[in-house]
Amino acid sequence: MAEFTGERAIPGRIEPDLWNEHVARYLFAARPAAGKRVLDAGCGAGYGAAILAEHARWVSGVDIAREAVEYAQAHYERPNLAFVQGSVTALPFPEASFDLVVCFEVIEHLIDGQAMLAELRRVLAPEGICLISTPNRLYYSEARGASGPNPYHFREFDWREFREELGRYFPVVSLYVENHAAALAIVPLEADAGVDGAVEGGPPDPDEAHFLLAACRFKEGPRPAGLLWTPRTANLLRERERHIAALREEVAQKDAWLEAAFQEKQKLLEMYHSQTAELERSNLWARSLDEELAAARARIAALQQELAEQQESARRVVAGYEAKIAELERELEERAVWVRRLEEQLTAELTAARAELEQRSSELAECVRLLDRAEAAVVERTEWAQRLDAQVRELERLLSAVRASRWHRLGRRLGLGPEVG
Repeated sequence: MAEFTGERAIPGRIEPDLWNEHVARYLFAARPAAGKRVLDAGCGAGYGAAILAEHARWVSGVDIAREAVEYAQAHYERPNLAFVQGSVTALPFPEASFDLVVCFEVIEHLIDGQAMLAELRRVLAPEGICLISTPNRLYYSEARGASGPNPYHFREFDWREFREELGRYFPVVSLYVENHAAALAIVPLEADAGVDGAVEGGPPDPDEAHFLLAACRFKEGPRPAGLLWTPRTANLLRERERHIAALREEVAQKDAWLEAAFQEKQKLLEMYHSQTAELERSNLWARSLDEELAAARARIAALQQELAEQQESARRVVAGYEAKIAELERELEERAVWVRRLEEQLTAELTAARAELEQRSSELAECVRLLDRAEAAVVERTEWAQRLDAQVRELERLLSAVRASRWHRLGRRLGLGPEVG
C-alpha cells in the first residue's frame, strides 16, 4: 500500500478521529444505498465500499491508484462488490448505471473537478442520488494557520461555492454539514434496549462546518436523514487532554527555542561589537589609503605636466629641423634644375662643336680649346654637386637622429608633434 499522507484513509494507519470522519460519511450513505446499485467514485482502500455493500444490491468501487485497488480487492471480498481501476473523470460505465453515487473527499484533489461532476451526472439514474463531500475551505484555512494550504488540494470550497459548482450539473442540491460534536452518551448494557438521539438548537452554521456534504438529484425527492453517530473510539475529553499535553510539549519546545535564541543573540551581540571594532580599524586604514592615493594623483598630475612640456619642446625642435630640411630640399631642387640646364647647354655646345669640326676642320685647334674649357666647367660643377650631395647626406643623418630620439617616439605615441617622414 502507498505511503500514508493523511489524504487517503488506510485502516490501521490513521488517527482514530480522522478515521471516524471518513466512516461517518459512508454510514450516512448506507441508508439510501439499501437495495440499490451503488458507485463509490474514488473508493481508495475500499473500506467504504465494503460498508455500502452490507446494504446495497451491488457496489462498484473505482479508484485511479492501482495499489489502492489491489489493497481493496485483497481485503474486502463480497459477492456484491467489485473494484476496478479507473479515473473519476472518465468512468468505465454506461449512462444511468447507478441509483446511488458517492464521491467523498475527491473533488478538491482534481484540477478538472467539472469533468468529474459531468461523469457522475452521466452514470446516475434519473431517480438517483449523488452524495458528494469536501472540506470546508473557511474552516481548514483557519485551522491550518501558518502551515499554509494543503499541497494535495487544487481547489477548496466554502458552502456557497460548493452549492454553486454542484448546481451547474444537478438541478436539486441539498447541503449538509459534518462536524465533530461534543455529546453525552447514555448507552444501555442490555442489547435489547434502544438509544434515542437528539440535536439541540437550530440549523448549523455552514461557515463553521468541518466538512460539506451535498445530496444531488435531477428532481425533487426525499432528502436523506442526517446522522448522529457515536463511535467507540470517540472520547472528546481524552482528545482534549492529548491536545493539552501536546500544547504543553509545544510550549516547552518554544521555551527551549527562546533560550537558545537568547544565547544566539548574545553571541551575535559579541560578534557585532567585535565586527564594529574591526570596522573602525578598517576605516582608519581606508583613510590612510585615501591620503596615499591623493599624493599619488598629485604626482601623476605633475608628471603629466612635465611630459606635456617636454613634448612641446620636442615639437619645436622637430619643427625647426623640418623647416631646415625643407629649405635644403628647395635649394637642392634649384641646383638640380641648374645642372640639368647646364648639361643641356653643354650637350648643345658639344653638338655644335662637332658639327663645326666636321665643317671646319681648319678650326680644330680652336674647338679643342673650347672643349677643354667646357670640360673644366663640368669638373667644377661636378665637384659642386658632390659637395651638395654631402650636405644632403648630413641633413638626412640629422633627420634620422630626430626620428630616433625618445622625445620624438614619445610624442608619436601620445599623438603629439609632427610626423617626421
